[in-house]
Amino acid sequence: MNTASRNRGCDALIQSLKTAGVRRIFTLSGNHIMPIYDAAFNSGIELIHTRHEASAVHMADAYARITGEVGVALVTGGPGHGNAVSALYTAQMAESPVVLLSGHAPNNQHGLGAFQEMRQAEMAVPVTKAAWTCAGPDQLAGDIARAIRIARSGRPGPVNLNLPTDALDDLAEAPALVADAFEPETMALDWATASDLMQRLSQAKRPMILAGPACMTRPGRAMLAALEAASGVPVIGMESPRGIADASLGAFAQMLAQADCVLLVGKRVDFTLKFGKAPALSAQTIVHQVDAEPAEIERTRNALGARLHVTALADAFSSLSALTQAASSGAPYAWLADVRGAVAYRPPEWDSVTSELTGKLHPVQMLRPLQALLDSHPESVLVCDGGEIGQWAMACLNAPHRVNNGVAGSIGSGLAYALAARCAQPQAPVVAVMGDGTVGFHIAEYDTAMRYGLPFVSVVGNDARWNAEYQIQLRDYGADRLVGCELRPMRYDAVVQAFGGHGELVTEPQAMASAVQRAQASGLPACLNVMIEGVPAPQIKY
Repeated sequence: MNTASRNRGCDALIQSLKTAGVRRIFTLSGNHIMPIYDAAFNSGIELIHTRHEASAVHMADAYARITGEVGVALVTGGPGHGNAVSALYTAQMAESPVVLLSGHAPNNQHGLGAFQEMRQAEMAVPVTKAAWTCAGPDQLAGDIARAIRIARSGRPGPVNLNLPTDALDDLAEAPALVADAFEPETMALDWATASDLMQRLSQAKRPMILAGPACMTRPGRAMLAALEAASGVPVIGMESPRGIADASLGAFAQMLAQADCVLLVGKRVDFTLKFGKAPALSAQTIVHQVDAEPAEIERTRNALGARLHVTALADAFSSLSALTQAASSGAPYAWLADVRGAVAYRPPEWDSVTSELTGKLHPVQMLRPLQALLDSHPESVLVCDGGEIGQWAMACLNAPHRVNNGVAGSIGSGLAYALAARCAQPQAPVVAVMGDGTVGFHIAEYDTAMRYGLPFVSVVGNDARWNAEYQIQLRDYGADRLVGCELRPMRYDAVVQAFGGHGELVTEPQAMASAVQRAQASGLPACLNVMIEGVPAPQIKY
């Protein structure tokens, strides 16, 4: 076919993605999407070809969180789509703007028992903001724009667009779209409401502002800091399935229990806030809420009743900007210092902690040597994935960019996150902390990293078990009823070496710092397989 005259649906799709500023697509090939691969050839859009469809979605998720752009994943139809759907839940709960493009049986064979025909949109509906199937080639450009616009508007989140093969192959006659067609719809917080909310906070003795996961990107955290600086009111972002017990927030839970006025900005009243019940939130606490979704405000009203006072419909980022502009200087700075002190608090005994087991490290001994590498670049990325080990990493480490497995509480996405982080930040250190259970989910993505030349340092805390579940069994059922949580002390470092990467086994605390340096210097996908003592996640209290 003469490439100069191509105007198929798949060509319109690729042109629309280019107009939207999409530079990369995370994908796994399959029959239904071969026209898109053909259209993408020499288009300037890079295809990162993964080893599992869920990995493609996880990569798009992390890429979106780090760059602020929409993340695009492309998978084939039927089982390929099914493999990808579970990863959408993690993106949904992280409030990440992801578009999943799924191949689909042709429209002209609908209901006839076509190859891998499946009710794909219906599968994706519960874990997306919207999911639908393209009607034909003339609709493709507009559907792409709509999907990107929905993903980025209001509360960000994933969208699924299904692409029948005949819509991709047939000629498209719709005109090209302009860049404005992809812009999110702004839901601004009006000045009067912003001023009223800040006035109410300034009159409280112990006010606090809580923000949801969408605000935990690097630009989002900068906006939270700006609002706190302008108002003197503590502004706390939340993105962990451990909620108020998130170890990265130190002794925050003790401060929240004392708050007398709380403003929620894009923050759901759900299990992470103990549903707003005492003692997590005092029964006397006055709550205000700004959210992009009426259903969330209604849910809060059902949970809190008359304790919910001022409400407004607006997106989080517009709200943060308006609240910052409306902030006054008469804020309770002493309370701010108390809250910040609690969030920063880490038990002093961590400074001298050691493992009680020979040939193993305590998680703190494994993690603290990583901070120097993260501090070495202004755009470094920290990936935290896992149950107990993920919480230890959140407590011990910080970086300009942080990507974790989010409110969904799922594990297994860490390797995919690391590859996406390297794509997003080609020069900065990327450190991924994972458990030995976590790394097994998508271990073949080390091959993807080798194929695309994407170096990073992965640190596997190897306690030879599913430690989060082990701790539940130990606590709730007793040491004599431990079952189904055992793993082997595998040589994950040797697995990575077999893929062509750099691997080392670490069994002594004093070896950790130099191993990190060698891993970073290798210029390869690297795995430090660190034998650790399987201890519970930290519960930090003053």
